[in-house]
Amino acid sequence: MDNHVRELRSEHGWSQADLAEQLDVSRQTVNAIETGKYDPSLPLAFRIAKLFGRPIESIFDPGSSR
Repeated sequence: MDNHVRELRSEHGWSQADLAEQLDVSRQTVNAIETGKYDPSLPLAFRIAKLFGRPIESIFDPGSSR
């Protein structure tokens, strides 16, 4: 699944560790999401969307894959 997590994180000037701390996940989880190796659970996807103030559909594209 393609996503825009890396771009959004960079726009906020956050490191992977910063984002991981805000989401209560590991930095490795953030890295895996950004590289498309891991699709987040629905609750985590909602937390990501809320943190960035965007709809889930604008962050994650379930119709595509890397």
